[in-house]
Amino acid sequence: MLIGIPKEVKTMENRVSMTPGAVETLVRRGHAVVVEQGAGVGSGLADEEYVSAGARMVSAEDAWAAEMVVKVKEPVASEYRFLRKDLILFTYLHLAADEPLTGALLDSGTTGIAYETVQLADGSLPLLTPMSEVAGRMAAQEGALHLEKTKGGRGVLLGGVPGVAPANVMVLGGGVVGTNAAKIAAGMGARVTIFDVNHARLQYLDDMFGARISTITATEPNIRAAVTQADLVVGAVLIPGAKAPNLITKGMLSTMKEGAVIVDVAVDQGGCVETIRPTTHSDPTYVVDGVVHYGVANMPAAVPRTSTFALVNQTLPYAMQLADKGMDALAANRSLMLGLNTRKGQLTCAAVGEAFGIKTVSPDDVIG
Repeated sequence: MLIGIPKEVKTMENRVSMTPGAVETLVRRGHAVVVEQGAGVGSGLADEEYVSAGARMVSAEDAWAAEMVVKVKEPVASEYRFLRKDLILFTYLHLAADEPLTGALLDSGTTGIAYETVQLADGSLPLLTPMSEVAGRMAAQEGALHLEKTKGGRGVLLGGVPGVAPANVMVLGGGVVGTNAAKIAAGMGARVTIFDVNHARLQYLDDMFGARISTITATEPNIRAAVTQADLVVGAVLIPGAKAPNLITKGMLSTMKEGAVIVDVAVDQGGCVETIRPTTHSDPTYVVDGVVHYGVANMPAAVPRTSTFALVNQTLPYAMQLADKGMDALAANRSLMLGLNTRKGQLTCAAVGEAFGIKTVSPDDVIG
């Protein structure tokens, strides 16, 4: 199969979807790989390394002309022109928060396979996990940074100092993002509380962290009461493939401390804060009712070398299956089948259909 690796064009997106080592693995299996010139530079990977691995360096048009395109982030509007019915697109899509892209994929007939909906039998999301780990850890770092007065925050040091209390950190969601955010925030000395609806998960987190964090059931009254004391709120809610629910409403902001910070990692799925909107690394925050909102939708791009290698470690085995077997790989691997979101102009992800009122079909019905 001919596999294309375009350069990411989203603002300040420095990750790349394949390392030279991954390219070499694919080439050794008999596949051809074309890489857009400069695609790996942001992650410290030179064109020469890709050439040595067996790739051919090409233009964006030629990279997108491949049978399968492997990316990091979802196509932006300027890339819609590359979508076509004989293309397999393997990347993060987050369609439930992006109706224009959903329409573009359906109109073009592109086969869209989303990293974030590939799901194992135990419910885990193997291709979302590595970036969730990065984003969760970064959420605590960015929250600590933006609590500084020079960044518009309250002027609170996350861990405090002897004689002065540390910051109160509220983590909404006890999954991979929330666990990693809590780990870093607690490690920095903050007072951390994790909220989740799953009691078994709260039990696990209580056993894992012990007295270093607190756990509370994520009911509306509990959240409403807690935001009044929070210095930093981390949004870490995930419903696979679906739009995140709004757990913090606009009305709650007026009860929060002036200069408190919200870092909503769920922003690429619509966000769990009503007032959140996507921002960029070049302009990451804005203020609503005195509360600093951080809504960068591609947080791991700030640490691209770590993120690229972490992502490719997980995506390469699935990319190899697609390259070796084409669409037959989905029939052979149920987890990969669950990653299918669009094919032949039909939507195959029920959560996206629910978000936009679009009829969906079973992935099994469009394979073959």
